[in-house]
Amino acid sequence: MTSSKTAVDFWFDPSCPWAWMTSRWVDEVAEHRDLDVTWHIMSLAVLNENNDDISDSYKAFFPRALRYTRLVAAAAELHGQQVVKPLYDALGTRIHPGGSVDPDEVIPAALAEVGLPASLAAYSESDEYDPQMRASHFDGIDRVGQDVGTPVIAVNGTAFFGPVISPVPTGEMALTLWDGVVAAASYDGFFEIKRSRTREPQF
Repeated sequence: MTSSKTAVDFWFDPSCPWAWMTSRWVDEVAEHRDLDVTWHIMSLAVLNENNDDISDSYKAFFPRALRYTRLVAAAAELHGQQVVKPLYDALGTRIHPGGSVDPDEVIPAALAEVGLPASLAAYSESDEYDPQMRASHFDGIDRVGQDVGTPVIAVNGTAFFGPVISPVPTGEMALTLWDGVVAAASYDGFFEIKRSRTREPQF
């Protein structure tokens, strides 16, 4: 008797350090468990576009973040779903552990790393694929509600925000956490468990 793959959908904003941490954990789990992961773009800028209760410094971050989400959306439309994860990895490595805050450096280098045409960079400043980007965003966020952020994960169709983790667990601890998340997701009446963060992302 063969076990079936666990279907996982993962929504991320490339600029979110917490989504980056969680994505590295999913990668770790996927090395040991039979996961079928589909990666989807979402946008913190879109999530907060009607939110007046945010700081000016956070608002100033959105134009940069939006460039990355638009780039990934365009790449998916023009080159297929299979480029989404490699492009996310290339962007995120430069943004998070690399610490770069300059999209004009990050984007060309990321495109070159994954073998995508440099001309795609222009789409990071274009709204041409915003309808597709927004559709992906709301596909994820509508499953969990507006009072969350990124990442959003669905396991076998049950979606939730998070988990928010730091540092990234590895080995048996990664699998223990995964099993707990899957168990929680298996109960339709489970909604929320939370504690305040006491550390920043540890890349």
